[in-house]
Amino acid sequence: MRKILIVGAGHSGLHLAHGLLGHGYDVTVITGQSSLEIRTGRPAVTQVTFPTALDYERELDLDFWSGQAPRMQDFKIHMYPPGADPVALKGRTGQGDRYAVSIDRRIKMADWLEYFEDSGGKVVIHGVTLTDLDYFSRMFDLIVVAVGHGELGALFDGDSARFSGARPRVVAQANIYDVLPETGESENIGWAASTADAGNMIFVPFLTADGPCHSLFLGDKRGGPMDAWPDRPRPEEQWRRMRELLRKYAPEYYERVRDASLVDDSSTLVEYFTPQVRKPVGVLPSGGLVLGIADVVITMDPFVGQGWNHSTRCARSYLQSIVEHGDRPFDEEFLAGAFERFWRYGLSVQRFAELNSTLWDQELPPHFQELLGASMTYPEVGDRWIQGWDYPPDYENWLYDPELARTYLTEVAAGHGGR
Repeated sequence: MRKILIVGAGHSGLHLAHGLLGHGYDVTVITGQSSLEIRTGRPAVTQVTFPTALDYERELDLDFWSGQAPRMQDFKIHMYPPGADPVALKGRTGQGDRYAVSIDRRIKMADWLEYFEDSGGKVVIHGVTLTDLDYFSRMFDLIVVAVGHGELGALFDGDSARFSGARPRVVAQANIYDVLPETGESENIGWAASTADAGNMIFVPFLTADGPCHSLFLGDKRGGPMDAWPDRPRPEEQWRRMRELLRKYAPEYYERVRDASLVDDSSTLVEYFTPQVRKPVGVLPSGGLVLGIADVVITMDPFVGQGWNHSTRCARSYLQSIVEHGDRPFDEEFLAGAFERFWRYGLSVQRFAELNSTLWDQELPPHFQELLGASMTYPEVGDRWIQGWDYPPDYENWLYDPELARTYLTEVAAGHGGR
C-alpha cells in the first residue's frame, strides 16, 4: 500500500486525503491545529461551494451541511460604472434544482478532519519544518504540501511565465445577523458587485456553528478606497466603517445591512495578500521532492469567489493523476505533469480573475455591454453568466471574444423568434 503524506488540513488537502483514503492508500495528514483549535479559531475568508464542487464533495460523502445551510439557487451581480447608474444581472447558480452553499471554514475543516480520522486516516497534530519534511521524504512515497506560508511556502518559487499580473489585495469581512431581504427576492439569494470607484463585494447567506447568517466581503487593491483598516480596528468599529463604505459606493447593499449586527466578537477579519502562481514542485534540502496543491501554487484573486471551487477541482485532478499513475515512482515528471493537467482548468480561472481585476481600467467593450443588456431580456444569458462561476472555462466560449459573444446572442435571439 502506497504511503502519502499531506501537510496541512485545509480544503484542498483534506478533500484529497479523503479521496485517496477511499482508493485504499495509506494516508497521513499532519497539521498544526487540532479539530477543536480549528473549530474555535479565527474566521477565514468566506468561500462559496458551487454546484459542481458540491457534487464532488458528495462523491466522497463530505457534504454534511446541505440540510442546514441556506441554499443559493439564484445570484445577482451588480456593476457600478463610473458616473452612471448601476446595472444588475441575475441568474441561476445551477441547472434544475442545483444550488450553491457557503459554509464557515471552521466547522467544515474541523468536521472533515474528524471524519478522516474516523474513517481510518492517520492524523498528526504537530508543526512541520523543512527538516521534518526531509525526514518524512524517506518514509512516504509522496508528500503533498497544502500550506502556502512560512518556510514550506518558500519551497515553491514564483512562476512569472504563467502569471505576471500580481496585484496586492486587501479583504475585510463581517458575519452578520438581521439582514433585510431584497423586495420580491428570496432571503437566500447571493449578491456580488464590482465598482469602478472602489473595489468588489460578495454578500451571501452563510452557515456558522450557531446557524445561518450572512457574510459580507469587501475587497480592494492596496491603497484603494476600501483599504480602510491600517489600524486593524476592533470588530464593531470595522463593521461601522464597512457600512459607511457601502453607503458611499454600493447603496443597495447598505440598505440591506443598515440595521444588521455582528454575529459575535469573532465575526470580522482583515487580510492582505497578493495573488500569484508558483512552480508546483518544491525541492527539499536533501533533494527530495514535494508537490504543492491549490492555494500553495495558485493564490486566487478573492474578487471572483473561486477559492473552494479551485481547491476542490485541484484536489480532484491530483487524485485522478495519482490513481492513474499506479505503482510507478512519484518523480519530478509526474509531479509537474499532475499540475499541468490541472492548469488546463486553472488557466481559465486566472483569465476570469484577470477580467474582473481590470474590469474598470478602461471603458467596457461594446460586446460586453451588449451581453449585459441581453441578460435583462433573456434569462438564459443571465443563467449562463452566473453558472460560469461554477465552471469559468465556459466564459472562453462566449464572454471574452466579441465575435463569439455576438454569435451567442444571435442564437439566443433566434430561440425567442428573433426578438
